[in-house]
Amino acid sequence: MSHLEWAESQLAEIELLTSMVPTVEELELIDQLALAELRNYVEGLTSTGSPPSSRPQFLIKQKLDAADTETKVILSCAYPPEYPSVLPEITVRCSDLSRAQQTQFQAQLNAYLMENCQGEVCVLPAVDWVKDNLQTFINKSLLAAPASKKESSPQGAQEVFSRLWIYSHHIYNKSKRKNILEWSKELGLSGFSMPGKPGIVCVEGPQTACEEFWSRVKVLTWKKIMIRHREDIPLDRQGEDSRTVESIDSLRKFTGFEEAMFDPHGNRGNHMDLGQLYQFLNEKGCCDVFQIYFGIEGR
Repeated sequence: MSHLEWAESQLAEIELLTSMVPTVEELELIDQLALAELRNYVEGLTSTGSPPSSRPQFLIKQKLDAADTETKVILSCAYPPEYPSVLPEITVRCSDLSRAQQTQFQAQLNAYLMENCQGEVCVLPAVDWVKDNLQTFINKSLLAAPASKKESSPQGAQEVFSRLWIYSHHIYNKSKRKNILEWSKELGLSGFSMPGKPGIVCVEGPQTACEEFWSRVKVLTWKKIMIRHREDIPLDRQGEDSRTVESIDSLRKFTGFEEAMFDPHGNRGNHMDLGQLYQFLNEKGCCDVFQIYFGIEGR
């Protein structure tokens, strides 16, 4: 498919959704300008004839009625430029699900889309799948809850400090970049993220928080994402709890969490200066990871 055919399919799906879900209470277009640019491109009204750089994003809000309850669910949708040749980015939010349950349900939705919706517009099928499966998933989770409590880790288990070095083929999407910043702050993690191609994320802090961060990030739609390297350091739990917190903070190599940009360049401004990245890592005392990422020694 060409850029124009991708854009035509995207616009047609948005117009179909708008006709079926006409109120802002159910369908909220986050960026009206992106939609206008998409329409102008499809109708040949752009001055350059180039595909729009902005990407349509919208929220679909549903209320699912069960026996005695009403479950509210939001699907956050964003179109990659090549959609529908590649899958859209659809994230499910539901207050009735814990973080762990939300991660598990998101993984099931992604698996359904991968198996059934490749190369096709698929927001409506995704909405229907969520309607058909969410309440069943919630009911199963409630039944499994007592067993989960029994299987939980015993009190006094040794705490572990972790540092995860995550590699992605690219990080462009504004929503993903925002999620990375917000989730790291919410979970009390330090580190940095480098958007562009490739994309790099480092998070450090309590192992449980790092694992929770990874569980949220990995279920988003990525061309390629992996933990390239990890460091796990068990902590001595002797003494008061405050000593454990001090031990975690003493192992951190970063202060807070930031998005780091290193002289962006290239046709799309999406490549970073890897020499500057190496210097940044060297200043933090972790330059060895540069060779793990790129297979060469930095300088």
